[in-house]
Amino acid sequence: MSVSRRAVLAGGAMAAAAAATAANGATPSNAARFSLKYAPHEGSFKSRGGRLEQIAFAADQGFTAWEDNEAATRSVADQTAMARALQQRGMTMGVFVASMPRWSEFRPLLGGNDDSDRERFLADIRDSVDVAKRLNSKHMTIVTGFMDRKLPVDIQTARVIDVLRRAADIYEPHGLVMVMEPLNTLVNHPGVFMSTVPQGYAMARAVDSPAIKVLADLYHEQIQAGNLINTLDSCWNEIAYVQFGDNPGRKEPGSGEINYRNIVRWLRAKNFAGVIGMEHGNSVDGRAGEERLVAAYRAIDAA
Repeated sequence: MSVSRRAVLAGGAMAAAAAATAANGATPSNAARFSLKYAPHEGSFKSRGGRLEQIAFAADQGFTAWEDNEAATRSVADQTAMARALQQRGMTMGVFVASMPRWSEFRPLLGGNDDSDRERFLADIRDSVDVAKRLNSKHMTIVTGFMDRKLPVDIQTARVIDVLRRAADIYEPHGLVMVMEPLNTLVNHPGVFMSTVPQGYAMARAVDSPAIKVLADLYHEQIQAGNLINTLDSCWNEIAYVQFGDNPGRKEPGSGEINYRNIVRWLRAKNFAGVIGMEHGNSVDGRAGEERLVAAYRAIDAA
């Protein structure tokens, strides 16, 4: 049986990674590393223990990245421990939410008449700089708030662009990037300001800063607009981060209608080296669901 060039390269990469890990005194992974940086999160491997135990288990399955939306709310000690655990296993820290929306209040209104929401948002952005440095994270998620139904959309758009420019001024000196996440309005988040990747693209172009890019969550985009690969291609210059989740249900790839094999194939052709957040739950509870999750990513990674 002939051996593919990809298999040879993967084997060499695994050997090099194992040698580097051993040299750093870290525990080597037990499984072949995935070719892309898929990032589980706390809860993906719930049966394996707490956050640090789940990170170790993820590394043993070959995952090389991690996400934690709630990281900014955790204690400094917890943040430091997580960063150390990721560093020891050679894993990249993905996004955390820099400014958490107040979902039940449908706030902030970043395009509204009241400056208080904008000032609160900017205060969160300032605070997130130290968190990012503590976690060795480059990308932070932001949500551009909700629509003010009493104001024209154009006025709100201009105000959101203005506050994002101010936020970019905070991040730029540190080399950090906030990624705007468009959210679907049809199932999960009615009333949000930003609902499609093309809208995020337009906002990023208007802000015109390396510190403002787009997070393409393909679960949300599939619900709101579909046409995923064409959309990614058209907006690619402003996309810095990707998240997976199948639809319907927001579970692992293969549980719904999205052809993630083709998405992975497309991302690989683009030489995408960034983090891909596993922004979804498991379709089956317990360890059987965790095994199914790993198998689902093995399947699409082999595309």
